[in-house]
Amino acid sequence: MLRFLSAQSSFNLWVIFAAENLLVTLLALLFGWAILKLTHKPIQQASRQEVFVCLVTNIINTMITYAGFWLWKHGYIVLGYELSWRIIIDFFMLFMLMDLAMFIFHYFIHHSAIYKAIHRFHHHYTDPTPIDLFVLHPFETVGFGSLWLLIITLISFNIYAVFIYLAVNIFFGIMGHLGVEPIPSGIRKLIPFKYLGTSSFHHRHHLDISYNYGFYTNIWDKLFKTYKEG
Repeated sequence: MLRFLSAQSSFNLWVIFAAENLLVTLLALLFGWAILKLTHKPIQQASRQEVFVCLVTNIINTMITYAGFWLWKHGYIVLGYELSWRIIIDFFMLFMLMDLAMFIFHYFIHHSAIYKAIHRFHHHYTDPTPIDLFVLHPFETVGFGSLWLLIITLISFNIYAVFIYLAVNIFFGIMGHLGVEPIPSGIRKLIPFKYLGTSSFHHRHHLDISYNYGFYTNIWDKLFKTYKEG
């Protein structure tokens, strides 16, 4: 796939990456709405503002994708391609590193003037819906994207671990913005669910911005005393 992309013109790359990001967004929203349908929660119609910001987020994500490809093509990002046990190790390391990095970034935003200027936009609704995953201030989208590029530039990962991580990232993002908990409370008390950032975990953050800054896990919130039961 990377060989195919390397042979494309800049214009074709922009078109491919834009189509990829729009497709991912569409599939993520369909997945989220399907879960809401199964849980019998009414699906709120997205406002024009939400749709517009979602499209802006896709444009920025396309730019980040292009930047990542440019960094790889020029040797700044180094990826492994072997099918081996390293896929599992690299995925777990990338999962935990990004979880910690985003926790720190998220905590910093909430405890600075940046929250009022930027991040409060994402907290417009205390009862999130799937599209709110993509309703972010442009500066915040750039911030998260830059964090992602920095980590995969500093550390070499297996490409298949990267793909798995990206899919898991979208899954957790949609689950966190359902506004409903599809996982029964009994299961959430079991390992590994008791350490993961479930829908109710992130929903609690939207209800009370002083708690639950993590994304994929609640580990860092428990360590730094910012955890609150969902």
